[in-house]
Amino acid sequence: MQNKGPISNFMLEHYKHFNSAALVDAAQGYEQQLEKGNKMMITIAGAMSTGELGKSLAEMIRQDKVQIISCTGANLEEDIMNLVAHSHYKRVPEYRDLSPKQEWDLLEKGLNRVTDTCIPEEEAFRRLQKHIFKIWKDADNKGERYLPHEYMYKMLLSGVLEQYYEIDPKNSWMIAAAEKNLPIIVPGWEDSTMGNIFASYCIKGELKPTTMKSGIEYMTWLADWYTDNTQNNGIGFFQVGGGIAGDFPICVVPMLYQDLERTNTPFWSYFCQVSDSTTSYGSYSGAVPNEKITWGKLDIDTPKFIVESDATIVVPLIFAYLLGW
Repeated sequence: MQNKGPISNFMLEHYKHFNSAALVDAAQGYEQQLEKGNKMMITIAGAMSTGELGKSLAEMIRQDKVQIISCTGANLEEDIMNLVAHSHYKRVPEYRDLSPKQEWDLLEKGLNRVTDTCIPEEEAFRRLQKHIFKIWKDADNKGERYLPHEYMYKMLLSGVLEQYYEIDPKNSWMIAAAEKNLPIIVPGWEDSTMGNIFASYCIKGELKPTTMKSGIEYMTWLADWYTDNTQNNGIGFFQVGGGIAGDFPICVVPMLYQDLERTNTPFWSYFCQVSDSTTSYGSYSGAVPNEKITWGKLDIDTPKFIVESDATIVVPLIFAYLLGW
């Protein structure tokens, strides 16, 4: 175990009970997975990129603390939006008090609100659009097909966005991922700004839908990746929030085991979910980890953790612990 810095030591001293204790247990369980030689998937829901998770996640990627990421299309693009338009974001700490008229005023200013933070449409969405469209169109013309994140990687690695950088690129988790060619799964990518924009070009006849590889192709790729990477060690599952970012990739195990009848497929070797979705009736995001045993995702002895708290507070602390901060 690496030496720990002041943040980690504070956690070890003060986080002894309830959600704080679960936070430490989850962090230590994650660390033990890596020490065993197991790999880790992190799944990212919500608006964690707009919450600047990249400040800690980028370093997790650089230090090989995560080997694969599953995220929503929003998190895929919003890290890059923050990279190129940070100074144009507007924080609205009084967001709870806004009237519908004030919300409309934000819309007219091109400010799309995510809780207390507004993403600037012109500087963020449109700045990316003109560059990513060229990459999409080039592939379309050549009859080539790529996955959503692969197009983003091409754009970042081409250097065309460097003229716009407004934060230190070391705080962009997408840059860190692109430089490592880290595997990313983006289920339901169509449900994102760039997905909507791509669809609009298809409607106008400027692009073909087949130029973008599909969610089924993400799943078939993940099936091969999971099989190849569990020959000698396990793969853990660290879920930030709920939703499709976690639901989609966790299903690869029962698919391999039940649908493909590969009964030697190992279960996920670790599971943690950080979410403020409390246990409730019929809610998958609010289900306790043991429910996943009945679906063939986790084993009886899989280390299981759930931290019922705000992921924007908890996840950077867990990452800080793993990084020795």
